[in-house]
Amino acid sequence: MAGKPILYSYYRSSCSWRVRIALALKGIEHEYSAVNLLKSEQLGEKYLSVNPTGQVPALQIDSMVLTQSNAIIEYLDETRDAPSLLPKDPKKRFLVRELSQVISCGIQPVQNLKVLRYIGDEKKGEWGHRAIKEGFEALEKLLEQTAGTYCVDDEITMADLCLVPQVYNANRFKVDMSKFPVISRINAALMELDSFKASHPSKQPDCPEEQRQ
Repeated sequence: MAGKPILYSYYRSSCSWRVRIALALKGIEHEYSAVNLLKSEQLGEKYLSVNPTGQVPALQIDSMVLTQSNAIIEYLDETRDAPSLLPKDPKKRFLVRELSQVISCGIQPVQNLKVLRYIGDEKKGEWGHRAIKEGFEALEKLLEQTAGTYCVDDEITMADLCLVPQVYNANRFKVDMSKFPVISRINAALMELDSFKASHPSKQPDCPEEQRQ
């Protein structure tokens, strides 16, 4: 496993996107290995030998295979140079983890591909819209208390890495973002940054040509 890190990713995966932002912010060069979720490549023997959970992302680095996006981000923060993505102050550190988990444990999983396939084509748009809207109603209130320029004060943290992909999903499911002014303001500020632009789904090698920007 020695050599350049390898990120196993799907261009539109929220979890993969979080890790792509972290790698960009940390300046970690890596290879990109596409795993097509729509073709169920994540469930094939080849990928399961890398990540038995059958989920993306997986990051091969430091003679290890890391899984679970937030855990990967924390590992990179502990082992790589600045910028730090978790504050040193324990109260702020808690707020970052709290906001990150509201998104990554409470909102995103209930509208991910596995759930939508179970819901079925007829209802998946309605379900995704409802799941994100209800989650954002709570998240907006939390961010009213914690936000500065970004999710927690004025430094980029893991919470911001979780927020941007979820706003992308909200737009896919036609959530009225005018009802969430704090979320929208933070997202707009983050999307001005090069690391967030470079990590966008439309910039990934496996993005379909018609979705490229």
